[in-house]
This record gives sequence, C-alpha cells and structure tokens, in this order.
Amino acid sequence: MDNILDIQDLHTFFYTPEGTAKAVNGVSLSLKPGEILGLVGESGCGKSVTNLSVLRLISDPPGKIVSGKISLDGQDLLQLPKRDMRKIRGDRISMIFQEPMISLNPAYTIGNQLMEALLTHRKISRAEAVNRVVEMLQMVEIPSAEKRLKDYPHHLSGGMRQRVMIAEAMLLRPQVLLADEPTTALDVTIQAQVLELMYKLTEEFDTAIILVTHNLGIVAESAQRVAVMYTGRVIEEAPVKDLFESPRHPYTNGLLRSVPVPDQNRPAGREPLYEIEGIVPNLFDLPSGCSFHPRCSRIKDICRHEQPPEVEVGTNHMARCWLYA
Repeated sequence: MDNILDIQDLHTFFYTPEGTAKAVNGVSLSLKPGEILGLVGESGCGKSVTNLSVLRLISDPPGKIVSGKISLDGQDLLQLPKRDMRKIRGDRISMIFQEPMISLNPAYTIGNQLMEALLTHRKISRAEAVNRVVEMLQMVEIPSAEKRLKDYPHHLSGGMRQRVMIAEAMLLRPQVLLADEPTTALDVTIQAQVLELMYKLTEEFDTAIILVTHNLGIVAESAQRVAVMYTGRVIEEAPVKDLFESPRHPYTNGLLRSVPVPDQNRPAGREPLYEIEGIVPNLFDLPSGCSFHPRCSRIKDICRHEQPPEVEVGTNHMARCWLYA
C-alpha cells in the first residue's frame, strides 16, 4: 500500500535567547493506512514536537519548521496556505493531546466543543451534529451520553475526559491520528480500556496512528513498527518484533533493559533495575558527534567526533550507530 503520511528530513528548531534548540533534527517517518507506529524515547527527545509539526502547530516565535517535507496522501502540508491547513486539522488529521484537562476548554460544555468540529468541517444542521456527537460518545462508552453534552470538563473524571478527547479526535473519521501519551494520567485499568477503545475505533475507520509513549509494553502489544528517538533524531526503526528481539542501537537496548520484568524465581531486591547512565543532553548544548556517546557503554573514538549515518542492519531495520557503519 502507498503511504498515507510521509515525513522527510524534517527540521523544527526553537530560537531563544539561550540559543537554538534543534528539537527535531532530520526526522523521516512513513505511515500506511491502518498502521500503528510507536514513537518512543525519553522526555525531551522530540516526539511531541514531531507530532505538532505534522499539524503545523509550532508556536512561531520561538519555534519554526525550518525545512523538510510532510506529505499527506501525496499533498505537501508545509506548502499549504494557513487557511487550507485549518481545513485538514481535526478532519483528515486529528490529535489526542497528552493532558485532557488542559486540552479541553473549561469555559465550554462537552457538547459545544465536539459539535464545533462537525459544524466547521461538515455542512450539517445543528440537530444532526448533536446526533453524531451523541453517537460517538456512545461508541467511546460514555454512559448517559446525551446528558453529558451539557457537562463541563471539570464534571468528568480523568478517564472520561480522555474518552471525550478520543471521541473528538475520531468524530470526523480522520486518515491519521496523532496520539501523544494518551494514557499518561490514567490508572492501569483505565489505560487498558482507553487503548482498547482507540484501537477498536481505528480498525473500524482504517485510521493510521502515530502513538507517542514511554510505555514499551503498549508498543509491543499494539504497534506494527516502532521508531526510537533521541535528541531530535530517529536513531533506530524496525518492525516491533525485530526491535524487541534484536535491538541494535545501545540506547534502544538500554530502554528495553530498563523495563521491569517480574521473575518469581529471582529473590526480591537482589538485582537493581537497570538504568541508562546520565540524562538526555541539553538541546542548547548538544555533544559533538553522536549525541548519545557520553552515555554509551560501547563508545568508539569516532563517536565523539562524527554523527553516525543511517545504516540498514536487517530487513526494514535501520540504526544510526558507528557499530554498524
């Protein structure tokens, strides 16, 4: 199948008095209809900025999409006038934001906020819009959906607000859904319900998803491919099974080793949980060469001076590392 979304060599920088932060620095990703791509990495690696760049929601100033190409079904979004881009947001591409309490407007009812998208993008009556919204709230399993239209966001629990966000994102049956940590603020039980609901709706509408998350368990269970980001670059990309069974980049290997694995045969407290030494470097002062080299246990001399190229290390498996170049 042809790609529904193509991101090619995307650069998004933030210009501040402290310097230039290269939040997204040469990212290339692709997405097929109905596919789920997991986008993982520590905080500050550029995952959310990549998603916001796709929707052209980068605040300018201080941010700016410097270069690159973002194609939706063959149409370059970066070349569109702002007016045309507004027609795409919420319609052909939707986003589930990380914190529903902040993303939903506290001054408007749930019904008003959901109907706004319908009335903006579709030529339908208000009565028809109400029916569509109630139907979608029922699909995301919100009880007494009709009564909830008059509720404000603070009337709902965190799980219910996240369901409203999913309903809003899927209301117009988008081609692409950008899910930015959709379960971060939820407890484990509600997380599972929300994810199952999101995947069910995606299968029904054949929507492709870029799923940003820190939870590698969610990626292993739901995604077909995974891309690992570090300091604004994709440093490894592979089918999920290949990446979990044979991670090639030392950073990816460290992320996977950091996941706690229950083992009944191992005495409790004997082995500390593995951690990657150090922290993600300041984007205003990135190290020379490979930006991961100060934290890497397999460092070579060239890593300190030159940025590693993209190397094929397996079938549809790419890594940026001098171990393979």
